[in-house]
Amino acid sequence: MLQQHLAKRVEALKPSAIRELLKHSKMPGVISLGGGIPSPELFDRTGLEMATDKVMKGHFLDAFQYGLSEGFPPLREAISELCRGRGITAGIDNILVTSGSQQSLDLLVRTLVNPGDKVVVERPTYLAALQVLQLSQADIRSVGTDKDGMIVDELEILLQSQSVKMVYIVPTFGNPGGVVLSDARRRKLVELAKQYNFVIIEDDPYGEINFTDQTFKTLYQHAAEAGADGHVIYTSTFSKILAPGLRVGWVVLPDWIRQKAAIVKQATDLHTSAQSQAMAASYLSLNRLADQIGMIREAYRDKCHFLAEQMNRELGEHITFHMPQGGMFLWATFRYDFDTTAWLSRTLEEGVVYVPGEFFYSDNADKRTLRLSYATPTRSELEQAVARLKKALP
Repeated sequence: MLQQHLAKRVEALKPSAIRELLKHSKMPGVISLGGGIPSPELFDRTGLEMATDKVMKGHFLDAFQYGLSEGFPPLREAISELCRGRGITAGIDNILVTSGSQQSLDLLVRTLVNPGDKVVVERPTYLAALQVLQLSQADIRSVGTDKDGMIVDELEILLQSQSVKMVYIVPTFGNPGGVVLSDARRRKLVELAKQYNFVIIEDDPYGEINFTDQTFKTLYQHAAEAGADGHVIYTSTFSKILAPGLRVGWVVLPDWIRQKAAIVKQATDLHTSAQSQAMAASYLSLNRLADQIGMIREAYRDKCHFLAEQMNRELGEHITFHMPQGGMFLWATFRYDFDTTAWLSRTLEEGVVYVPGEFFYSDNADKRTLRLSYATPTRSELEQAVARLKKALP
């Protein structure tokens, strides 16, 4: 009977499908195309060892003492410089260091969203974002996506009849779809935010994993150029480009929210791990990140193209997919009526796991869809995984 004491907001909360699938991926002989887990083979061990040594010799007390809720100042300075390279002008006072981008989203939702507030997401969207929004008791609305990202015209129609507080979007190599929001749609989304007075949360964990020579201007930069400063809050992380175990991300906060967000963080965890922050700052001071990103891009590009080739050859008559320009995921759809959640039990018997697409929808789920991550498996494992998927077909 003690369950009656649970808060109402957690009663209907479901576990992350991805975290649950990780249990299966640890089984002997199982090849996981599930979680978006960076390849450990690409971690810069030498650089991280150098950074650790630098922390112990030069920032020992900073690394093992309480720190500022806003973050370690040298790291915030380094992040400010990193943002400048992405076209984002942000002083250190506007940068809040977080325990990964998941905490960034949680802090922003806690700071902005009241129960019942309307929040718009893409359809499909990042699964863990849906968890955060459901916990906040937001009224989640969704708009469709295509090869050019969120269908902003559909959002405009919604805005004409409903008041929206926030739009959450992963505009560059999105999770799960891997698509890029077109430049025209980026401009229009910012214009709509200014016109209808809502906030855009721009989540950018994958923007640096770019397989092309094209540069994609951030929504934050578009807002600055359009006189819509303050309408876009930018978040990013070191998890995909350095090491996820550090749990270091950041938010670029407009002046109107930065103090309140910092207070929410104080109530949450006081501050992000001082040791992780000092290590990240020391690593950035080594000037190894650009080469590290270049290596990651090349490796993931190769794996992505290889997986696509295997899928086309072995499963092309059954499955279609969007060819990613970057990121860590290939989003696929069966050409006919098919339930990928039910199919998972068959693929597990064959020793391969993926994430069924329905978990990435807040509504109107397309059960024909699935997300495949090519980041961690080797080429040989990717080839085996596709063969196992084919064998598991009814």
